[in-house]
Amino acid sequence: MAKTQLNVRVDETTAEAARRRAQQRGMSVNRYIEELVQQDAGETGRTFVEAAADFMRQYETVFAEEFGSERVSERASERDPQSASERDPQRGARA
Repeated sequence: MAKTQLNVRVDETTAEAARRRAQQRGMSVNRYIEELVQQDAGETGRTFVEAAADFMRQYETVFAEEFGSERVSERASERDPQSASERDPQRGARA
């Protein structure tokens, strides 16, 4: 992604706080402010949720093998009861 320079004026107390927090995190002030704006815009959280959902889709069978498909089905029904009954018609009949 191309970068654009943005000049911002803040008071010295705010500037020092930004420098200190960026240093504590081991990043530049530019990167620190960029991350703050992304978090405020919700992009960071949305990206994390999308990555987590993709991970779960890719490894669903591994979790089912490790923890049992019944347990995975129970978790799915907690999120979406209709889709769980479609996957397991007996579950829908019991409900």
